[in-house]
Amino acid sequence: MQALCWHGKGDIRCDTVPDPRIEDARDIVIKVTSCAICGSDLHLMDGQIPTMESGDIMGHETMGEVIEVGSGHTKFKKGDRVVVPFTISCGECRQCKMGNFSVCERTNPNAKMAAEMYGYTTAGLFGFSHLTGGFPGGQAQYLRVPYADVGPIKVPENLTDEQVLFLSDIFPTAYQAADHCEIKPTDTIVIFGCGPVGLLTIKCCLLLGAKRVISIDDVPERMELARQAGAEVLDHSKGEIQKQILEATQGLGPDAVIEAVGMEAHGSGVMNVLKSAFTSSERPSALDEAILACRPCGILSVPGVYGAAIPVMMGAIMQKGLTVKTGQTHVQRYLEPLLKMVANGKIDPGFIITHRIGLKEGPDMYKTFRDKKDGCVKVVIHPN
Repeated sequence: MQALCWHGKGDIRCDTVPDPRIEDARDIVIKVTSCAICGSDLHLMDGQIPTMESGDIMGHETMGEVIEVGSGHTKFKKGDRVVVPFTISCGECRQCKMGNFSVCERTNPNAKMAAEMYGYTTAGLFGFSHLTGGFPGGQAQYLRVPYADVGPIKVPENLTDEQVLFLSDIFPTAYQAADHCEIKPTDTIVIFGCGPVGLLTIKCCLLLGAKRVISIDDVPERMELARQAGAEVLDHSKGEIQKQILEATQGLGPDAVIEAVGMEAHGSGVMNVLKSAFTSSERPSALDEAILACRPCGILSVPGVYGAAIPVMMGAIMQKGLTVKTGQTHVQRYLEPLLKMVANGKIDPGFIITHRIGLKEGPDMYKTFRDKKDGCVKVVIHPN
């Protein structure tokens, strides 16, 4: 089969690789009908996540048709259409039973490596380095899905791929980020970043009842989509973003702030120069701005991805009494309710899609997406 593979920093190729096969009784294999390039994939492309190996298959936003079923599997049958969560979870360990699927204690075969990095293991993830298990990703014609009786969800035939594909990652990620804010009807929420997660987070905050949503970015296409999604938009390129936020909130500040940028954020000035002495891969300028923006005793929700140690403005967090909530998404926790929202017409996550391609166009489109060229906000790939 063909797949998009990592071969070093900035080097993504469309390779011919062996087809996946059933390896465990709980497995399924799917023929991938749609997958997507995620902002987190850019961290891998740019060498910001350790333990990638040449030839690793990329991708963790995937759906398709079941073509093989393991001998012990009873949930799906051949021909079913399924969306596959990026988190691989056993459903049986202590964390899974608590609904904390992204920190499953059993599915990462490199648990010792993860524990050395983070203190404890986290779940296996598709296509996201050997630190999270080295599982082949879904930017391919076919995908083996371990623990398939716990992860994937069957989707109705009347829903298109583009309506449900993002249940695999960024829609639940956006919903969890909004859910972390404990939104009340009087609340104002500020969102840093109008990328795919940020845009879906706008919708989720409004669905959860926020009075106002203010988004911050500097890419015109993303800012326009944010307005269409229902947010007020501040232009980061105009500078003095804290002053802009205070003016927009009559000096009160937002009740919660969502940092939907992560390690790709580019800052400037003395603080960024100082931080480069401590960390060479992660630039937490958006995180700093989000910490400053949040009102005292407010909530800071961080769906933006970080992989290593960074200097954090702990003084501002402590002195203002902020509550910080973060983590990889517990996708399985949200699949059923979010699928119902799509089916009932409350939200169509596909509004963020700007580009549709085949696998062979993938390497070039990775660069287009990274460089924010051609109005690129979200790329969907149809491998077959």
